[in-house]
Amino acid sequence: MSRKRIMIIDDHLPVIRVLKLGIEGAGYSVDTASNGSECLVMLCDRHPDFLVTDIDMPRMSGDELCKAIVKQFPDRKFPIVVLTSRTELEHRDWTRDIDNLTFMEKPVSVRRLLSHIGQLLDARPVELVE
Repeated sequence: MSRKRIMIIDDHLPVIRVLKLGIEGAGYSVDTASNGSECLVMLCDRHPDFLVTDIDMPRMSGDELCKAIVKQFPDRKFPIVVLTSRTELEHRDWTRDIDNLTFMEKPVSVRRLLSHIGQLLDARPVELVE
């Protein structure tokens, strides 16, 4: 059985490193991108099972990325988690027409993110390798 593929999009390299290490440690394959534009190019060749994105990034933000995914990949099935420190509802209005999207507030623990990924993808508890 092939490993599930997770795509992480964030412009902060330390965040990508921590998330990638934890997610790979739980047995998933990981692809990374530093902004939404880079991610869209990668999505043409790679087909993630799950996408985790930051909102505030250069070149293309996370909300612009999610809207572009809906337009360019209307049949996408993978869940999207948006990591954000913006908790106000007006910062989430743009998600109304995007299925299978959830928010997780920053700072997010790798364990919490893995639990969410496991619930949506595997229907099994995820054990973090430490």
